[in-house]
Amino acid sequence: MGENLAASRYVKLTKEHDTPIEEIRPGELNQPVRVPQLEVRKCNECGQPLPESYEPPADEPWTTGIFGCAEDPDSCLTGLFCPCVLFGRNVERIKEDISWRQPCVLHAICVEGGVALAAATAIFHGVDPRTSFLIGEGLLFGWWMCGIYTGIFRQSLQKKYHLKNSPCDPCMTHCCFHLCANCQEHREMKARLSESTVTPMTVVNPPAIQEMSANQNQESVASANGGPQNQHTTTLEMQAL
Repeated sequence: MGENLAASRYVKLTKEHDTPIEEIRPGELNQPVRVPQLEVRKCNECGQPLPESYEPPADEPWTTGIFGCAEDPDSCLTGLFCPCVLFGRNVERIKEDISWRQPCVLHAICVEGGVALAAATAIFHGVDPRTSFLIGEGLLFGWWMCGIYTGIFRQSLQKKYHLKNSPCDPCMTHCCFHLCANCQEHREMKARLSESTVTPMTVVNPPAIQEMSANQNQESVASANGGPQNQHTTTLEMQAL
């Protein structure tokens, strides 16, 4: 009886009792694992990771005003006599993959070309109600298109440095104060780039390697022992009393 009870404790496994083997598809074990601790927020502009306590920055003011052209005489003269060149340089700093020649040519066609065409029309055909209307309409259209085109790059500059609209929308700013806005953008990027430059490191050269010859080593040991008179060992004799 006891043998039957002892034997009943064990269950004989058959093929029917075996657990079915799960089917594993190729590549199923190579799926990425989502770890919330490793997920960080990144800046939309530069792609750098942001800390957990990061909050979107408030609208930062411009370093110079819209009418502060006299603060940088070089950009003021360039923006007054060659605004297309200054605008091309600004675009090249904002968009590194765009050469300054392309925006310079487009600016020259819209603004400088429109002004030259209006002046040529007034010189050769005179100023009358018909020509003045065509001249004014052409200048207004060219200026408006230039304001939209240049305002797009001003908006990119504001997103890059988190700048607020000053004094108004980027496109409207260029439509109303195009030459001043062009110079302001140049001063802003110049100030930002000068602040982000790395300060030169101070290089300290190590002292020269000092070598000591064998004679100098013996002299230093002798001086440490108290001079040549202490070089000879003193012998002591012990006598029984």
